[in-house]
Amino acid sequence: MLFNSIDFAIFLPIVFILYWFVINKNLKLQNAMLVVASYVFYGWWDWRFLSLITFSIVVDYFMGLLLGKEENKKKRKLLLWVSIFVNLGFLGFFKYYNFFVDNFVAAFSFFGQDIKANTLNIILPVGISFYTFQTLSYTIDVYRRKIEPTKDFIAFAAFVSFFPQLVAGPIERATNLLPQFYKKRFFNYSKAVDGMRQILWGLFKKIIIADNCAEFANQIFNNSANMSGSMLVLGAVFFAFQIYGDFSGYSDIAIGTARLFGFNLMQNFNFPYFSRDIAEFWRRWHISLSTWFRDYLYIPLGGSRGGTLMKVRNTFIIFIVSGFWHGANWTFIIWGALNAIYFLPLLLTKTNRTNLEIVAKGKIFPSLKETLFMLITFGLTVFAWIFFRAENIEHAISYISGIFSSSFFTIPKFEETARAITTMILVVIFILIEWSGREGQYAIEHIGEKWYRPLRWIFYATIIFLIGMFMPTSESPFIYFQF
Repeated sequence: MLFNSIDFAIFLPIVFILYWFVINKNLKLQNAMLVVASYVFYGWWDWRFLSLITFSIVVDYFMGLLLGKEENKKKRKLLLWVSIFVNLGFLGFFKYYNFFVDNFVAAFSFFGQDIKANTLNIILPVGISFYTFQTLSYTIDVYRRKIEPTKDFIAFAAFVSFFPQLVAGPIERATNLLPQFYKKRFFNYSKAVDGMRQILWGLFKKIIIADNCAEFANQIFNNSANMSGSMLVLGAVFFAFQIYGDFSGYSDIAIGTARLFGFNLMQNFNFPYFSRDIAEFWRRWHISLSTWFRDYLYIPLGGSRGGTLMKVRNTFIIFIVSGFWHGANWTFIIWGALNAIYFLPLLLTKTNRTNLEIVAKGKIFPSLKETLFMLITFGLTVFAWIFFRAENIEHAISYISGIFSSSFFTIPKFEETARAITTMILVVIFILIEWSGREGQYAIEHIGEKWYRPLRWIFYATIIFLIGMFMPTSESPFIYFQF
């Protein structure tokens, strides 16, 4: 079930009414209902996927209980590794089996040995990368004694399957989200209004920005051999705003929807395209995944505490694994390695934590230096996105070669010029709104608070009108569903 679908527009009010006005006096019933609603939401794609998430819930629930009772260090470590093996084993099979088989065959063929190995017609379960990491964080935190194992199976099942963030995050930690299922929740009107406002902005990002940019990004990437250098640059920029609008839009809808039910999810995007260096970008992009890898992989490896070689090693590991998490394709690995190369100079010169505050905080305009650094960082990011979007390494190299050609200086030509110009104007308006609201949790959180009320409602009505005007006739899935 997609957030931007008629099905969800019917599903959400039904669940909301039952949750707050029918079973609101019983916490366990509310949690049980969230589990049922989440299973309906997830099973809407393919009911067979429910068996996998149920298995993951059962395994990590009992692993948590066993870890809580066990005092022997070796046995506790064994239990942890069983959980890691089972969870990553399922993820690896469904997501990476064919990738490893194909590369295994290619490696032997390179040395003149032809072997036969069959790939499988595997359907990747939606959201498996997200809920696998969420359950793993619970088991690891119980092992580290950062959290007590829960004895409430329904609360744990609700934590893992919570439908707003189930299929594309944020990847929540048990330390933040699980305790919220233990506490009695009361309807808060202002919190619900804030949630609706964030949902509205998320839909704007997805439908107005991401889907419109996707139309031109797809045209250009799918026909890159016939495109001029200037068009290829625009294609990469269109994709940059497509993936940001699509993924951060999903996160906004997820966080806003959770707030309707009395839950607080972590911020997943913090205006990353206003970053002044790559380190700042990665503190602001897909925050739940970046911090997950930091806490459960980078720091256990030694982080930046060791010598230069260890710092370089750990940096490449964290970025390459992050790239591989996104998909079974060498393009994602190259994308991760490229970001590691961007990041290394900052780490080695100890300037990776220079820009911790939001750019031009409390000011209307950034300085010339800040503007320059933002443009450079955005340019580096867009270049890396080419590998992320390309079908394979050859496609990415061909695409980049096309950019650095004499046609780079030609005027871009679109088949639908008016539509392309309209999309560019919408992107510029989007950037201005994001800039004006960059100090909030999301762009329109505080916009219009001091306006005359009719003017504020005109602003919201305009957003709703644009969403309705650009709403596609067919459902448009979110990019990160494939990861």
